[in-house]
Amino acid sequence: MALFTKICGLTDADALDTAVTHGADMCGFVFFPPSPRSLSAEQAEALLREMPTGIDRVGVFVDPETDYLDRVLAKARLDLLQLHGDETPDRCRAISIYFGLPIIKAFKVSTREDVEKARDYEDLVDWLMFDARPPAGADRPGGHGNSFDWSILKGASFNRPWILSGGLTPENLSEAVKRSGATAVDVSSGVESAPGKKDPAKIRAFLDAARSL
Repeated sequence: MALFTKICGLTDADALDTAVTHGADMCGFVFFPPSPRSLSAEQAEALLREMPTGIDRVGVFVDPETDYLDRVLAKARLDLLQLHGDETPDRCRAISIYFGLPIIKAFKVSTREDVEKARDYEDLVDWLMFDARPPAGADRPGGHGNSFDWSILKGASFNRPWILSGGLTPENLSEAVKRSGATAVDVSSGVESAPGKKDPAKIRAFLDAARSL
């Protein structure tokens, strides 16, 4: 089975075109102002206008209010919502029902016990994502480029597919997949030349590395 890939935090047309033409399965767009990758609804609308069908468009949110989701979705056509905050199982389910969209629920992990917390969500969301815990005092839950002990995911089995995230790069992808057993991966800072600035060459390298596994 080919490795499933998501390129996240896209902010410009060149990077988006590279992700699309080199075979990404999902493209992620961040709607969380503290992030250097954050987009307004209007910016996302313009960026997504020329994006072809057949690739999932994921909106990344952190503990979003329903009104905020309404405003973004009125402008940007998204296929999935990624919830990257402290959303409860009930909140995830309510958002999915209200908007009629699949949910990716992200979890901040550093131990096997953190991974097990996903069991409370696995029957209520469509995807699970395991990301590294942010540094102390961080103002956002992800996108810091740090990783965790991938082996804590080895052998993990859930009722929903799961995605490995956090600190992945073209260079360490093979090792991360080997140690975790992941069949789906997400990258953001690992394909950037600076925070919030995607590097098309690194995107190509990451997707090439994924295809080789």
